[in-house]
Amino acid sequence: MALKKLCLSALLVLGMNNAMADSAMLKPFVLGSKGVGTVAEKTEQAKSALSAAGFSVVGNYSPYADATVLIVTNDELKKNAAASEHGGFGAVQRVAITKVKDEVQVSYTSPVYMANVYRMKGDLSGVAGSLNTALGKVEEFGAAKGMTAAAARKYHYMVGMEYFDEPSVLAEYGSYEDAVKSVDAKLSSNKNGVAKVYRVDVPGKQETLFGVSLKGGDAQKYMDDQFIMKEIDFHDVKSTAHLPYEVLVSGNKVYALYARFRIAINFPDLSMMGQNSFMNIMKTPEAIRNALQQTVQK
Repeated sequence: MALKKLCLSALLVLGMNNAMADSAMLKPFVLGSKGVGTVAEKTEQAKSALSAAGFSVVGNYSPYADATVLIVTNDELKKNAAASEHGGFGAVQRVAITKVKDEVQVSYTSPVYMANVYRMKGDLSGVAGSLNTALGKVEEFGAAKGMTAAAARKYHYMVGMEYFDEPSVLAEYGSYEDAVKSVDAKLSSNKNGVAKVYRVDVPGKQETLFGVSLKGGDAQKYMDDQFIMKEIDFHDVKSTAHLPYEVLVSGNKVYALYARFRIAINFPDLSMMGQNSFMNIMKTPEAIRNALQQTVQK
């Protein structure tokens, strides 16, 4: 009888440990809600809820039909960005409203996941709670198993591919002020299929984050947001909040996360070969880097 109780206790402890381990696994996105309605209606509802929760909508982007992405920030996000190396990449969160068949999905980037893959000082759990309250939380998604915080902080897709601390250097200017002024003007002029979506200045730090749309059409399809997402965003719950891409001015240099990292953090389960795989967008990393560099170079 005593042995039976001991075994039962051990099983209960194991189950609790497994449950805690599962809850600690981080995934790229959160599904806030899904249901009937229009993208326009759900977008306005999301804006109101986000504003009430203390977020500022700094930009919006419609990469293709029936999809809108809201880019948001708040004081906690900007404060954490200021305290972190290249923290500007994590100065915003992205909220997507996507129509899928007869329902509209409202989803958003997971702040805790982003804080870890971007190696930030704080884990943004407060931001996560605010987004959960504002937009709801049905499930986390974007990876079958997810990653621990430790694994996310040293993530790269596979051997030989880039880490977070290996971004592309797109340009170098004489000063931070010159870099920001020039990059803002160049992105606003919409050349090379690259256009400004938003700008966020990190307070107390020489760092500014720009969000950019990438539209190359058939001629430059490998850097085109719509083409890329058709190839890799194929699950029932959509990862539209992967967009838009970013350019970071830090000091007098202009950076972008290389696509083999920037895409992989949001699609870590994407296979290397086969249908809906990285092989189908093999030319994309260089196509994006070239388009961004040609746009923002001095």
